[in-house]
Amino acid sequence: MKQTFEIEPWNVVTHEFNPTDKRLQESMTSLGNGNMGLRGFFEENYGGDTLPGTYIGGVWFPDKTRVGWWKNGYPEYFGKVINATNFIKMNIMINGAPVDLATDQIRDFELNLDMKRAVLTRSFTVTKGDATVALTFERFISAAQKELAVIRVTAKNVGATAVDLKVTSELDADVQNEDANYDERFWNVLEKKATGNQGTLISMTKENPFGTPRFMVGMGMVNTTDLTDSATASTTDLTATTTVSGSLAAGSETSFTKRVVVVSSRDYSDQVALSAALQTLMDQVSKRRFEDLLADHAAIWTDRWENSDVQIDGDLAAQQGIRFNLFQLFSTYYGDDSRLNIGPKGFTGEKYGGATYWDTEAFAVPVYLGVTDPQVTRNLLMYRYQQLDGAYHNAKMQGLAGALYPMVTFDGIESHNEWEITFEEIHRDGDIAFAIYNYTRYTGDTSYVLHEGSEVLVGISRFWADRVHFSERHQQYMIHGVTGPDEYENNVDNNWYTNYLAQWTLRYTLSILAQLDETQAAKVNVIPAEQAQWQKIVDKMYLPSDDELGIFVQHDGFLDKDIKPVSAIPADQLPINQHWSWDKILRSPYIKQGDVLQGVWDFIDDFTPAEKKANFDFYEPLTVHESSLSAAIHSILAADLHYEDKAVEMYERTSRLDLDNYNNDTDDGLHITSMTGSWLAIVQGFAGMRVHDDQLHFTPFLPKKWTSYQFRQLFRGRLIEVHVDQNGATVSRISGEPLTVILNGQEQTI
Repeated sequence: MKQTFEIEPWNVVTHEFNPTDKRLQESMTSLGNGNMGLRGFFEENYGGDTLPGTYIGGVWFPDKTRVGWWKNGYPEYFGKVINATNFIKMNIMINGAPVDLATDQIRDFELNLDMKRAVLTRSFTVTKGDATVALTFERFISAAQKELAVIRVTAKNVGATAVDLKVTSELDADVQNEDANYDERFWNVLEKKATGNQGTLISMTKENPFGTPRFMVGMGMVNTTDLTDSATASTTDLTATTTVSGSLAAGSETSFTKRVVVVSSRDYSDQVALSAALQTLMDQVSKRRFEDLLADHAAIWTDRWENSDVQIDGDLAAQQGIRFNLFQLFSTYYGDDSRLNIGPKGFTGEKYGGATYWDTEAFAVPVYLGVTDPQVTRNLLMYRYQQLDGAYHNAKMQGLAGALYPMVTFDGIESHNEWEITFEEIHRDGDIAFAIYNYTRYTGDTSYVLHEGSEVLVGISRFWADRVHFSERHQQYMIHGVTGPDEYENNVDNNWYTNYLAQWTLRYTLSILAQLDETQAAKVNVIPAEQAQWQKIVDKMYLPSDDELGIFVQHDGFLDKDIKPVSAIPADQLPINQHWSWDKILRSPYIKQGDVLQGVWDFIDDFTPAEKKANFDFYEPLTVHESSLSAAIHSILAADLHYEDKAVEMYERTSRLDLDNYNNDTDDGLHITSMTGSWLAIVQGFAGMRVHDDQLHFTPFLPKKWTSYQFRQLFRGRLIEVHVDQNGATVSRISGEPLTVILNGQEQTI
């Protein structure tokens, strides 16, 4: 654990600049608007270690696969988000000397991420010889206009004599990815121009041998300033640049504002259309003041917080944690484009390729259902529907029927090459089916599941029906050669969670088929014989269990391991993924994240209190929580079992996973999808929120360290507020029609 920022309710702020923590700080001060985003790297050149990263939603490259031994069925490429043109670059020179915090003498440093308005501010006072200048950098990526980013630099001469100030503003395509398999650069510059106070640069991803689409991205900057002594504009092969300079008298102040517009071929058909749109948008934003653009942006965030804010009294660290996680989640995705999804690192780093994982359906969907309009979640479901053809392709590549959704993807085609994860962690198909169920149950809207959703469910069910095999010896259906959510167990047989989801998906799909109208039934064309086979699998699915322990067994052979709790591992060997060989991890009983317990959480009301207790008591002591997704599940289940101290411990871990760098891996980007965990732990855990028979149920408790908490939740057209303190719990209706809820077993109309 390492805490590099001060604890404030609405801000992530530090007054110390420590170069050894710079990558951590860059990750934690990332900004985004769903369409694009960037890490919190500096505008000006920095001579020390840094990871500049600018990313455009939906723009990716098929990097050639690099594996030691090729296996039939491997994808040909690893799709990954690619670092795009650096559009915030602004170098500052004072009396001819460049500002560089790697070497400069500075004081009064502050780095401040304002989560309420989604603005990043950095300020410091720098001394260059006889000159002393206070610099303030402000930036935001507009939530009001998806193509817009704005940066303002303010300089104040706090020395005794005048200084010469020069500001060089660039669009810089001299970028690369640290995670490139073959150290290639992925962009070609097609066009660059710089005249007066404007510059444009259009680039296109390189040709690739795989036939995937190439992407064109255009960036334009409009710079305004009152520095007027001189102004020049120029281009190189990879840059478009404008430079202004002027004299700044002692005690005086000046500012430089850079408005950046970013467009891509995802929205424009060719270079002519893209270039024209770029110039039109540049002309529009050039006429608007910084303050007005900021006001539009901040107003959107005010509305978001109105629906979603969680207020905690008595624990400032917990308060900061939940807001930070919601802020970064909304910065990554707010449902504006059904072609996009939620990458595990969002716009904060390159790890995991920036693509879509099963995290979205399992962890993000329940949160978006609670804090955003249902259309946001429906767009996540439509993303998968639009990629159904790719899922059929993936199954076919494995010699299987039906639809196998990818472990990692941008376009629906599997683009990750790690056999034990990519081709064995097939439970993701069931997680996608479960998300359809979750949406339908929570919203009451059946229009998706009875149309597009039924096609997804049928494709997934056909996959499961082909992937199982019938054991003549046991007279049951089994699934061999899989990896469950616990990725510290590979190529196992009969993972309980995978088998359970396969069985559940087939049962759920059969129930949906019975509700389809004639047109949709004909479209999916599941004949009676196929339905009968699915029902046979449901009835005869093998689910490993142990009657003596009263538990569901994670997979065949798990109980033959040397079962010892995590507490038996020497502290200096944790985390085990950074100290043990993979061989030792695979032989151990230690669990990366909830596996059986993932299924118990998914279907929490389908199990008896005794079943939940037995499984939690057995598996949690074996769990090292080295996945960012782990703590939330355990917090919710602990709360359900009235293990309140454990529930709070796990909440604290999930809420501050990145802020406190729990897993020592935040420097390469935030854990965006796991940031859902803090909301889930409070709402489903501490407040006990469930949906039964179209009604909300709550059974809240108050953590001992807290004096109160409250959250807002959207449910079927109503915005409600739940408040919990030492005197109990109340539920209020903020907007919408009256609603009946069940609070601690008592029906209340609000």
